[in-house]
Amino acid sequence: MSDVKDMALADEGVRKIKWVQKHMPVLEHIKKIFREEKPFEGITIGSCLHLEPKTINLGLTLQEGGAEVAMTGCNPLSTQDDATAGGAALGLNMYGWREQTDEEYYQTINSVLDHKPDVIIDDGADMIMVLHNERKDVLGKIKGACEETTTGVHRLEAMFNDGALKFPVIAVNDAYTKYLFDNRYGTGQSTFDAIMGTTNMLIAGKTVVVCGYGWCGRGVATRAAGLGGNVIVTEVNPIRALEARMDGYRVMPIREAVKHGDLIITVTGNINIISGDDFKYMKDGCMLANSGHFNVEINRQDLEAQSDSVEEVRESIEMFNMKDGRKIYLLADGRLVNLAAERGQGHPAEIMDMSFAVQALSAKYIVENDLPVGVEKAPDSIDDTVSRLKLKALGIEIDSLSDFQCEYLSNWQEGT
Repeated sequence: MSDVKDMALADEGVRKIKWVQKHMPVLEHIKKIFREEKPFEGITIGSCLHLEPKTINLGLTLQEGGAEVAMTGCNPLSTQDDATAGGAALGLNMYGWREQTDEEYYQTINSVLDHKPDVIIDDGADMIMVLHNERKDVLGKIKGACEETTTGVHRLEAMFNDGALKFPVIAVNDAYTKYLFDNRYGTGQSTFDAIMGTTNMLIAGKTVVVCGYGWCGRGVATRAAGLGGNVIVTEVNPIRALEARMDGYRVMPIREAVKHGDLIITVTGNINIISGDDFKYMKDGCMLANSGHFNVEINRQDLEAQSDSVEEVRESIEMFNMKDGRKIYLLADGRLVNLAAERGQGHPAEIMDMSFAVQALSAKYIVENDLPVGVEKAPDSIDDTVSRLKLKALGIEIDSLSDFQCEYLSNWQEGT
């Protein structure tokens, strides 16, 4: 059962899915194991993820393990309609289309929950929120969930601290093979892929303001500098701010940074990072983009209130004609630019290979174990398995410790 925009797009979607499969060797290895072991026999898995070819490959991997898989999108603008049609043609239950209304977005989340899943794979925790607030009829059947993002993990930890969370959640985002690579290299590259493809503008020579210096912010700043940008970082965490300075970037408060920015990118996961009077200090022609999960980092309402009119000047670019004559450009409606922009394709397949491998193995871990309610990091054994498989796929060999070396490390009596 599926509800997608146009099944005539299925052939193109399948071609794209097959392309990414060639570049996701870890997930393909896990798929072969799942095909033999069938760890999800009799299990239904519901997901709320960005629907694009790499995500469909995760769904197919779970399907090979015996699961009935139902998938919907975690952002109204990030779904790729050919990918959903391709997934439906390959036997997945697909719900969603690009440019959903908020009502349609939650309607398709409920369509997935109508399958009464045993395991949830979420990105931003919207499906988990709907489960707890509206779909208590399904809540008791859930064995556990995986959460993909920093934003979602923060929401779920707050739920647990308030005593509201009703089932165990694996914080896939906190796995080393997720955040060290996906958040840093994936976000860094895909953000600029989308921005440059959307604007056709040069980054070299421009002042790029990066709001937030977590792992995603580090990736964005690194890519901006590599493209010749002059990078300014804004932060609230003193350690991260100091790290940004030691990495060679200027660090200053947002109110000061926006005066210099040609391109401002928010990547914090928090609300109202750019808001209120911040817009008054921006240069004529300043471009704004968000790489955080939700469209709350750049306050669109405040921007509209200070403008006379808004017009779309190019796909995924809105020009705000400010009351003082300046022009400010907002990309992708302030949503996750690497997927919400018309030219956004999300993280490279080689990166999502690791992240989705952690998702698949974490789902298996949930099914095979009776876990306590709470939010916990994916087991280190999963990280180790994924990283070793990735190294093997890359043709890289590494050393191993001898028994004598292991004994030395565990012996406190050895000294000079």
